[in-house]
Amino acid sequence: MKILLSGALGFMGREVAKLCKAQGVEIVCGVDIVPGQADFPLYTDYANAPKADVIIDFSNWKPGADLLDYAVRNRVPAVICATGLTEEQLARIDEASQVIPVFRSGNMSLGIALVRSLIRRAAMVLGEDFDVEIVEMHHNRKMDAPSGTALMLYDAVKDVYDQPREVKGGRYGRDAKRQHNEIGVHAVRGGTITGEHQVGFYGSSERITISHSAENRALFATGALRAAEFLMDREPGMYSMDDVIGQI
Repeated sequence: MKILLSGALGFMGREVAKLCKAQGVEIVCGVDIVPGQADFPLYTDYANAPKADVIIDFSNWKPGADLLDYAVRNRVPAVICATGLTEEQLARIDEASQVIPVFRSGNMSLGIALVRSLIRRAAMVLGEDFDVEIVEMHHNRKMDAPSGTALMLYDAVKDVYDQPREVKGGRYGRDAKRQHNEIGVHAVRGGTITGEHQVGFYGSSERITISHSAENRALFATGALRAAEFLMDREPGMYSMDDVIGQI
């Protein structure tokens, strides 16, 4: 498996490179908008990048359209791990998935995929009378809020209810009473927190909390490599970590 590593010089790009080196997986090249050095050829765009078997993308997506152009032109599957994408960018990813296999996830952890399954089951069992709140915590350098993972957790439960519940991004002011048809999604930023996510179900006499803690970034690199292996030889379409969980 020959990998093109997009966002190669970022925090997660370096984690993927380190894991590939340890496991003997070849990175045919890396792409990053910031010039730098690595143990493999580096490019600042995709125009001259050699063909790879699969793309692993942890970039900030400023050059994201070029990534999709490269992937579709060369028929290369893409594992897209970037978060904070716009509706236009998501539409372009969906369009590309009609031509190539695309694996997209806001979190590459198998544990988070399991949490999604658990909270959906919890919402079905506990029913309409429970309020749902999501809290996510990350380091102080994270750009987007709420996190892609928090939105994935919201997506896992929102349509369980007869009346779909909308995101409520934090509460502030004198008229901030909680509405029943909302799910609070709250972002905490500070220090060097790798990633914490908690989903709480709050009833009149009991509460259930399901949480996940990321101890380090290596687990996301492991998930990205697993996703890349999963995507090899797949038919065009959109895939996620839920598909990997279903295969286990």
